[in-house]
Amino acid sequence: MSPARPLPCRQPPGDLRAAWMALLTSLVGALLIAAAPARADEYTEVNRLSRNGQLQQALARAEAHLSSKPRDPQMRFMRAGILAELDRKDEAEKMLVALTQDYPELPEPYNNLAVLLAARSELDQARAALEMALRNDSTYATAHENLGDVLAQLAARSYAKALQLEPSRQRIAPKLEMLRQLGQKPPQP
Repeated sequence: MSPARPLPCRQPPGDLRAAWMALLTSLVGALLIAAAPARADEYTEVNRLSRNGQLQQALARAEAHLSSKPRDPQMRFMRAGILAELDRKDEAEKMLVALTQDYPELPEPYNNLAVLLAARSELDQARAALEMALRNDSTYATAHENLGDVLAQLAARSYAKALQLEPSRQRIAPKLEMLRQLGQKPPQP
C-alpha cells in the first residue's frame, strides 16, 4: 500500500514552525499510541476466544470488527480460520480466495486455502496455492512442509495408478506404502 499523500498546509514562520512541528509530531505519536492497543486488543480477544473454543463469540467479534473495517486483511484471515474450524469451509474458502485477490502478496491465505483444497483431495490446486505462498515468501516453513505433504500425496496417486496398471511391479508397493503413511498427516494451516 502506498503511503497517503500529506495534506497541504501553510508553514508557520521561523520559531513558530519548529514549535508547530513538535506539537504536530507529539499529537500524531499520541494518536498512534492510543490507537495501537485498541487495535491489538481486538485481535488478541478474537484469538483468545478462538483458542478457548468459543468460536461463535470469536466469529461475532471478528464480524463486528469487519463491519467497520471490511478490508482489514488480518481480521479477514482470522475470520476465515474461525469459519474453517466451525466446519463452514465453503465460506472460509471464499474469504481466503478474496484475500488472495485483494492482497496477492500475502503468503498465509494461499497456505490456508491449500489446506482446505487438500482436505477435498484437490491436490493440484493445493499445490498451486502453496507454490504461490512460497513465491511470496520462500522462508515460509509451514508452506514448505505442506507442499511436501501434497507432493507426497500426488506421488502416492501416481504409484497407485502404476500398480493398478501393472500389479507385478514389485518395487512400487513399498514406495506406495511409505507415501501413504506420510500422507496420513493432513497439511497444517
